[in-house]
Amino acid sequence: MATRRTVRKIGLYVLLVAVAALFVGPFLILLSSATKSAAQDVFGFPPDLIPRPPVLDWFKEAWTTVPFARFLVNSLIYVGITVPIYLIVSALTAYPLARIAFRGRSLFFMLFLSIMFLPGELMLIPRFLVMGQLGLTDTFASVILPAILSSLGIFLLRQAFSQIPDEVVEAARVDGANEFAIFWRIAVPIVAPTLAVLAILGFVSVWNSFIWPMITLTSQSKFPVALGIAYLTGVSGTDVRGLAAGTVISLLPIVVIFLLLQKRILNSMGGAVKG
Repeated sequence: MATRRTVRKIGLYVLLVAVAALFVGPFLILLSSATKSAAQDVFGFPPDLIPRPPVLDWFKEAWTTVPFARFLVNSLIYVGITVPIYLIVSALTAYPLARIAFRGRSLFFMLFLSIMFLPGELMLIPRFLVMGQLGLTDTFASVILPAILSSLGIFLLRQAFSQIPDEVVEAARVDGANEFAIFWRIAVPIVAPTLAVLAILGFVSVWNSFIWPMITLTSQSKFPVALGIAYLTGVSGTDVRGLAAGTVISLLPIVVIFLLLQKRILNSMGGAVKG
């Protein structure tokens, strides 16, 4: 019996290591390519992950060839404005769909839900036409406004708000709390784990946004970091090492945030699943 448990545990560890290698492997290849010298092959198979010797010249080249610092600041601006508004709008939209009875509530929810099944590319032309009519193309607002409404965020928060016990809400009403007070002081703290998960997903989505900024932005000074890497491709041509270095720089904020908030991220995700 003990032998069987040991074999199962070893098999589980082997499986976990294989899955970890599957996800971490591409990043290691990317980091290796960014630190290899020009004389070392980056396309060899099997991949040689050890730079001989390791160099940092490609990071300097990627940083100076294009205004990389400006791109990083732009992405921070997009994230810092978009994610809080995205959470507020999603919560304010999801709460009535979950807790307030009104005519057509189910229809509205089904309409929001149906948007989840539409390809994102389908909305590019309508968004561009709307931004053009509003005179917002090539502005920060043209990137921020379409990102503040998410059917996924509304769906997840609606489900979380629906799980709040009716007794808690009714007790607040008996104590004289109005609907907004119930929303802000009771409902929002209860669904905080779901809000945390949405904040993380929103951060990653906005930080990695590429297609829509490429369509709506023409000024290099407004490019986010993902679009800046594409611009680096046009400047440096086929310099794979420089592109790898630029990509590693763009990933560093996400990696740092995950390392700093790893425990909180896992706890919030667990709480959201329970909710």
